[in-house]
Amino acid sequence: MINEQNCSMLCDFYQLTMGNGYYKTEYAQRIAYFDMFFRRVPDGGGYAICAGLEQVVEYINNLRFTDEDIEFLRGKNIFEEGFLEYLRNFKFTGDIWAIPEGTPVFPHEPIITVRAPAIQAQLIETMVLLLVNHQSLIATKASRIVQAADGRAVSEFGSRRAQGASGAVLGARAAYIAGCAGTACVLADELYGVPATGTMAHSWVQMFDTELEAFEEYCRTYPNSTTLLVDTYNVLKSGVPNAIKAFDNVLKPLGARPKGIRLDSGDIAYLSIEARKMLDEAGYPDCKIVASNSLDEYIITDLLRQGARIDIFGVGERLITAKSEPVFGGVYKLVATERDGKITPKIKISENVEKITNPHFKKPYRLFDNETGKAAADLLCVWDEEIDESKPLTIFDPHFTWKKKTLTDFTAKPLQVPVFINGEQVYQLPAIEDIRTYCADQLDMLWDQIKRFDNPHSYYVDLSWKLWDIKHDLLESKGGER
Repeated sequence: MINEQNCSMLCDFYQLTMGNGYYKTEYAQRIAYFDMFFRRVPDGGGYAICAGLEQVVEYINNLRFTDEDIEFLRGKNIFEEGFLEYLRNFKFTGDIWAIPEGTPVFPHEPIITVRAPAIQAQLIETMVLLLVNHQSLIATKASRIVQAADGRAVSEFGSRRAQGASGAVLGARAAYIAGCAGTACVLADELYGVPATGTMAHSWVQMFDTELEAFEEYCRTYPNSTTLLVDTYNVLKSGVPNAIKAFDNVLKPLGARPKGIRLDSGDIAYLSIEARKMLDEAGYPDCKIVASNSLDEYIITDLLRQGARIDIFGVGERLITAKSEPVFGGVYKLVATERDGKITPKIKISENVEKITNPHFKKPYRLFDNETGKAAADLLCVWDEEIDESKPLTIFDPHFTWKKKTLTDFTAKPLQVPVFINGEQVYQLPAIEDIRTYCADQLDMLWDQIKRFDNPHSYYVDLSWKLWDIKHDLLESKGGER
């Protein structure tokens, strides 16, 4: 099963070569701190939705190397026998803190922080990135599409176009967290409780001698959940009229009502308007109209702007692949080391300012305005800093430092929660319905200006003065070493 698979060997080869090198030195047990974060919101958006933590937890709990794995690595003829034995007996013993799934997140703040012996912290890099990058990407795209639907249900339809089985199943999970109402993927329902929905394909209609016969048989089979696909031949001349006849001939005598019709091609805005008139005149104002066919947030917005009478959107390939920008871009960077209880901050410097890291073991906070209940900014502090909510707090844009704002009536809430301590799971994974509700609640705490698609308002991810000073001291001291 996807959620039980041991992926210990799904790592980059350099993680093993470095681990072997660490094993031969005093750095084998040196404590390292790594942050997993991202640098830019996909699609030029104002926020992202983090997802994938549950799979990270499962991965850590299942992390082990089999005899076959060890023999495979031995065959490379570059690894110390002592290191191979270390892997044979491997167990993660470190600490992990993470931002809960469903939380809106912003560039450069740590979504996951790992504190562990260097070999362990380095070894888990690929899977942490793979799991969080993928689901955060899909959750972020789904959130945009759900916003565009403006209260109308969105169902994820993209399994057959996803990049592999995990892409389909975990993508459906991420989309549901971000607000989609369901999925076409049955395995996502079986494994994660994402409601699976679906009715018929065009082949059902083509299989029968006539469209009306196909519709009537479907009504007889599913009288309490009838949704008919009406665009196999001609939507307005045959599809909708035959659907109405089937409703009249089969459902009405049973005292049943149709659930809906689906449009999957053509001028969906025009067809939905005309189909709505026909259904209403026939006495079926409660029959919903479902639309699919290569939809995304922009097409949905345009359809509604044109007055389309659509109640439910089925969104496939452009959601499950995040087609417009299919890379989340999360990275995993060393930010500190620890020896004899002393933490030493580390920084990566680059000519590309965006790639300069925020050093040190950090504690991220979200600052809420008490009057509005809205999120005002996020603040990255050194791990041992405390925020005094009784005093005014001046925040600033780290890239444009002259842009400042002083908060006087606010509440500071830590963003991360402990997930593993000394290798033991201490975080109770929430049910997917709870994550979904939490995500919706957290999105409501963002200003609409941050959630708009074009030119969204920039949300501050500020550094405390202490962290700011540490970062710039390191920039000055390390800058000359390049």
